[in-house]
Amino acid sequence: MSYVALRMLLGDKLKYLGLIAGISFAAMLITQQAGILVGLAHQTGAFIRDTSQADIWLMDPEVRFSQDALALKDTLLYRARSVEGVEWAVPLYFGFVKMKLPDGTRKVVQVVGLDDATLTGGPPEMVVGQLSDLRKDKALLVDATIMDTKLALRREGGRPLKIGDRVTFSDKQEAVVTATYKASRSFFWEPMVYTTYSRAKQLAPTEPKMTPYVLVKAKPGVDLHDLTQRLEAQLGVRARTNAEFDRATVNFILKETGILINFGMAVALGFAVGALVAGQMLYNFTLDNLRYYGALKALGTTNARLMGMVLLQAAVVGLIGYGIGVGLAAGLGTLVAKGGLAFLLPWQILVLTAGAILVICLASAGLCLSRVLKLEAAAVFK
Repeated sequence: MSYVALRMLLGDKLKYLGLIAGISFAAMLITQQAGILVGLAHQTGAFIRDTSQADIWLMDPEVRFSQDALALKDTLLYRARSVEGVEWAVPLYFGFVKMKLPDGTRKVVQVVGLDDATLTGGPPEMVVGQLSDLRKDKALLVDATIMDTKLALRREGGRPLKIGDRVTFSDKQEAVVTATYKASRSFFWEPMVYTTYSRAKQLAPTEPKMTPYVLVKAKPGVDLHDLTQRLEAQLGVRARTNAEFDRATVNFILKETGILINFGMAVALGFAVGALVAGQMLYNFTLDNLRYYGALKALGTTNARLMGMVLLQAAVVGLIGYGIGVGLAAGLGTLVAKGGLAFLLPWQILVLTAGAILVICLASAGLCLSRVLKLEAAAVFK
């Protein structure tokens, strides 16, 4: 009977291809939109993952996400170093400052100030120069991937910012581009530049005696959960591991920006379109073949066999459509990612899409079975 079911399915090429196209479109839309959503969520924690030399971040209890830095007292650094289980602790400056490019163009940039002695928390990959170049006078590290875009000198014909160029912060503090780095692509728009902690305080002197973050490294064998609890109890601050801070940032962005709702609606639209198209076409396909099902019933075929035939047809269409749709989504996602947009395809999305396609196929098959099982065998002879 499986052979007969497949022959029936392939008998009408147009309807067969229509079924495949409907399932493929649904699978592609669900996979692509979910992949973009996950890619955007992953980008929100890029700065945290790039600053992963430490185990724990100390911050103000009201900090909601990574770019929401609130100042802590400088004395907290020394108190953190005295907590049991802490191997070392260093300050990390983070703030938004106005920067004037050599041509006079003004930009708001994210300034990251690294501990002067250790330079802990620096970018993961250097392109030109070394991280130690920050110890040079007025040194500044700039993202190499945006020097010809976000940091291009528009008044000089779009010339890229280059090593040796001088920039000005807050209209009075000068800095020199001495090296370039490459960081993970971030969700946030403002360019990020690195300098030393003491120089960052000079570039943004609004709170000269305050520290936005303290990075803490746990001693070997120390449980991070226990250490975060000790730090919070003794210092009165919020202590988060890298993973916890990353997750908090993702949750905040998804809830506050409406991204989750927008992409959720797109995924739901893909599911609805796939269900409607596949359901209608499979139902019409079944109506066109009712005479064959009636003949099979008249020959003694049981309802269980007929049910198996319909489910087999739905399964074949679903598997082929799922494979084509996911393949198209992965290919388009790769092109999108190369163009600089967000796209990430973990295995969970493939499972989600497979589940959605399974529901669509089962619902469509159920609609068809309602007609097949109610069919009277004598009807075929009328």
